[in-house]
Amino acid sequence: MGYLPYEYKMGRTKIFIRHPRTLYATEDAYEKCKHDLGDAHKFNFTFMSSATKIETCWRGTQARKEKEKRAWAVKVIKKFIKAYMNRGEAKSTDNSEYLAFVRQSYLNRLKNNLPKTVLDKTTWLTPPTVVAEVASEILRKLHYRLMVRRYVRGIPPQRKAQLQMKVVTSSIFKGKKENYPQSISQPFLDTRIGKSQINQLHKLLRAGDRHYSVPVTKYDRNGFKPRPRQLILTQTAAYVLEEAKVKQRVSYTALKGISVSNLSDGIVVLHVTREDPKQKGDLVIQCDHLYELLTKLSIVANKQNVINVVQGSIKFEIQSGKESAVDFSTGQEPLVYKAKNGHLMVVSKNKQTLV
Repeated sequence: MGYLPYEYKMGRTKIFIRHPRTLYATEDAYEKCKHDLGDAHKFNFTFMSSATKIETCWRGTQARKEKEKRAWAVKVIKKFIKAYMNRGEAKSTDNSEYLAFVRQSYLNRLKNNLPKTVLDKTTWLTPPTVVAEVASEILRKLHYRLMVRRYVRGIPPQRKAQLQMKVVTSSIFKGKKENYPQSISQPFLDTRIGKSQINQLHKLLRAGDRHYSVPVTKYDRNGFKPRPRQLILTQTAAYVLEEAKVKQRVSYTALKGISVSNLSDGIVVLHVTREDPKQKGDLVIQCDHLYELLTKLSIVANKQNVINVVQGSIKFEIQSGKESAVDFSTGQEPLVYKAKNGHLMVVSKNKQTLV
């Protein structure tokens, strides 16, 4: 209103006016403006009334929608209760939606609790009565086939070759030889001979022709004296070496049979034909890696069908027309010696001692 600062003073709750003329001027200004203030108040009241009506209509609409939802929920709950009461009956309009809901719930729970490995045979969820056991079994087989497929495709070539050889070993020795279960976890190697000895073998055999090499103990045909040797498998023959000197060559075509005992010893008898006059007779050896040796020999020579697991004793030829035998028994300690009857006696640890 154009008042000067010294004509009034603002307090906390009041205004202090210094001169009466200032008060009169304020009252005259109020008389002139009070009609305009009334019109503004009337406008504000009309606006607030319209806003209240709009809010009332919106709340009514929301309430009606909530009522419809609750009515729908009541119908659904009543329908599911009725369907649950009739769940054991044949599929009908009363229980069809409930049965579909149970099946879907089972599949959702099954999806979150599937077995993680092929070896897990116990975590498959039991299906509800409304889900046929046949359907659950089909799903279980499909899932295991899928896991097997993923596992097989993820196997590296080296691991795959190991498993293929283990399958061959299982087909030959499973259920026939005592200590076969203990050999399953042991991986097969390409050689069991040190690098220094392998370098000496290069002078006799080509590196590309050598398939497998392992140290063995060879027993003489007369007297059964043990002699340390190296057995080398190539693509065409097996060589028995002594310090890089070939002592005997056994061609795979002349190999007519392979015999081992059913006990835990490492004795192997290679039966050879006498067509070649240079052949010295059957070969009796002892190997600490028997399963590895015979598996690789059976693969490279294609002789899986000539490996025999026998009980009691193994007969072999010393020379043409002369035979001997290897007898097998069990005891507290493993022993190999010449018996009084002239046979080679092999004593293996019995099962109680092995455990």
